Amino acid sequence: MASNNYIEKTESNQLYNAVSGIIEEARGKAYRAVNFVMVQAYWEIGRLITEDELNGQRAGYGKEVLKNLSVRLTKEYGKGFDESNLRYMRLFYKAFPICDTLRHELSWSHYRRLLSIENEKARIWYMNEAADSVWSTRQLDRQISTLYYERLLASREKASVIEEADEKLSQMKAEDVIRDPYVLEFLNLKDYPAIHESDIESALIDNLQNFLLELGRGFCFVARQKRMRYGDEDLYIDLVFYHSILKCHVLIDLKLGKLNHTDVGQMDSYIRMYDNLYKAEDDNPTLGIILCSEKNETVARYSVLAEGRQMFAAKYVTYLPTEEELTKEITRVLNK
Repeated sequence: MASNNYIEKTESNQLYNAVSGIIEEARGKAYRAVNFVMVQAYWEIGRLITEDELNGQRAGYGKEVLKNLSVRLTKEYGKGFDESNLRYMRLFYKAFPICDTLRHELSWSHYRRLLSIENEKARIWYMNEAADSVWSTRQLDRQISTLYYERLLASREKASVIEEADEKLSQMKAEDVIRDPYVLEFLNLKDYPAIHESDIESALIDNLQNFLLELGRGFCFVARQKRMRYGDEDLYIDLVFYHSILKCHVLIDLKLGKLNHTDVGQMDSYIRMYDNLYKAEDDNPTLGIILCSEKNETVARYSVLAEGRQMFAAKYVTYLPTEEELTKEITRVLNK
């Protein structure tokens, strides 16, 4: 009898979990649907305000209209229709003049943040990337603040410019996934002489979600301190990821100080060994990234790094640079 009761309870729990899952999924879809309906409504309001202003003839017409409209809408529909928000709706329409281009995955808070981006191509790229990568508003804000788009462009072939926004993901190349520099301000590490590579590695694992956000779409964590047997010697790779879009493993070696030829040779060995030991038949060749606190242009120019195929070197910073500092670094990379 006890056995039957246990079976009935288990089946009941399974049924409950299944039904609960359906309800939660439906609620999520309903919330997202209602949310985007409001986004569309705000776009329409922005369009009407813009068209009405264009028809106005008197000086100060637009400001007067917004003030009166805000008072009446707030009285009827409550918060959310003050003058500031109405101005955002007007800017929203002007920034995204074609409603069909809007991504339904994003909230009004996402779009308000996007309005701060003057560059139209960057604004559209951030919108699509936020939707495809399921960024929260906070994550979108972080990526914009750290000039994610600009660093992405600086890491690519000069002629490609914005191909990730215009081409299909299947056409991505190895160099398209590399950022330079990587901004690791979320590690909260003090810049003091006693810091070790293992400290950075541990901090990255402790902040894996933020690190994956900084790495970009497609990275999946595989291992830390991956051991490879070489004769009677054990070699260890700091971090191993798998890139779901490029269909290959990505090895990351963390380095304090200036990049040197030994670092390059070591990563070259890691890549060759990893391909030999772990690469599946349907995998593409393994990539290696030497993540260093200081790059060496001479080593980069006169080593296999210059080929830009399977191995790359990128700089990391453990603090949030100012926009001017990041812009200066990006300009330097682009003008190399």
